[in-house]
Amino acid sequence: MKKQILAVAAIALFAVSCTKSTTKTEQVENADGTLTTTTTTVSETSPNMIDTSKIDKAKEDVKSKVDEAGNKIDNAAQKTKEDLNKAGKDIKAGAKEVGQDVKDAAAKGAAKVEEGAKKLKEDLKK
Repeated sequence: MKKQILAVAAIALFAVSCTKSTTKTEQVENADGTLTTTTTTVSETSPNMIDTSKIDKAKEDVKSKVDEAGNKIDNAAQKTKEDLNKAGKDIKAGAKEVGQDVKDAAAKGAAKVEEGAKKLKEDLKK
């Protein structure tokens, strides 16, 4: 019910805003010397009274702002993509470096174990 009342009010407001009223006042002198004043109000309702140039300008302004916002979003997405690619490459290089360090440490540890095993074998032979 509220929606219907609001819709009627909006339509009425629109109709009133599109109504053009003109008032004419005429004074006529009668034969006996008295003045008669006649006031006439003419109301015209015309759908052509809407200024379409303002509407078109507003549409163009909105369109340009939406395009500008879209370009900003695209640029931010591209920058984010580049930053993520760089971070991925940095992580990959770091992981490769850590992997090499682990291999080197394992090789040193294995060499020490072999050396210790040889010494133990020699000690057992004596």
